[in-house]
Amino acid sequence: MTLSPARGVTVEEFERFALLPENLGRKLQLINGEIVEEMPTPLHGIIAVALIKWLLKFLEDQPVGTLLTEVRVRLDDDEGQSRIPDIALIRSEQGAFDLSLPLPFVPALCIEIGSPGQGDRHMRDLADYYLARGGQMVWLIYPDRKLVEWLTPTERRLLTLDGTIPYSCKRCSPERLVRMMP
Repeated sequence: MTLSPARGVTVEEFERFALLPENLGRKLQLINGEIVEEMPTPLHGIIAVALIKWLLKFLEDQPVGTLLTEVRVRLDDDEGQSRIPDIALIRSEQGAFDLSLPLPFVPALCIEIGSPGQGDRHMRDLADYYLARGGQMVWLIYPDRKLVEWLTPTERRLLTLDGTIPYSCKRCSPERLVRMMP
């Protein structure tokens, strides 16, 4: 679902709309002045849980930051945007943040899991947004194709069951993640 008046929605208008009783609990985002609702499926949830478990194991060995889910990102200088990555890792060096407010910066790692109706262009636009505004890495998960696209500001790779691993992890690998996808 998308709502967009001809002039576009401001962040303030969006926040008022999102706080209406009938909108509580809905996954609403403001993307380029349009209110967009994501409709996650059970598969989306299964993948998110698998990723969170995998990342928590990694963070046990290498405590480099804080793992969050469904956290709102609202940058002060970006009026038409209020984004919610499915999973985010904030590196310790990114500094403290207020637990009761949207993040005023893009997390170091943003993970987006594709949902029905989200095309490749939408997913790539999300990645480009995060990377252009300070994100260090984005993972785009395409459940229907069992693909993970791994992006940094300078590199893009596709990971499949037979793909490469762009980083090391003692107990986990992207291949293992892809194999967990039903």
